[in-house]
Amino acid sequence: HVPRVGEANPPPVISGGASRGENVVVVNINTATASELETLPGVGEVTAQRIIEYREANGPFETIEEIQEVTGIGPKTFEGMRDMIAVGP
Repeated sequence: HVPRVGEANPPPVISGGASRGENVVVVNINTATASELETLPGVGEVTAQRIIEYREANGPFETIEEIQEVTGIGPKTFEGMRDMIAVGP
């Protein structure tokens, strides 16, 4: 897909990921909106807001594992989203 003038670029799609071989959309947890964060397994409206508040208070995440510092995201939730998140500028 080539975006038209003024059309936003879609997020990158990474083939593979889970052993099921399906396409996985990667969410940048440093720049994602609440609605983008809500696409992650185990993340609803409240948790998405907590992620944004954490990032505003502490700066960008340096590693994907750091998301576990957010209230409501423990090891089990993190494992479910590990292949779907990334950090970046």
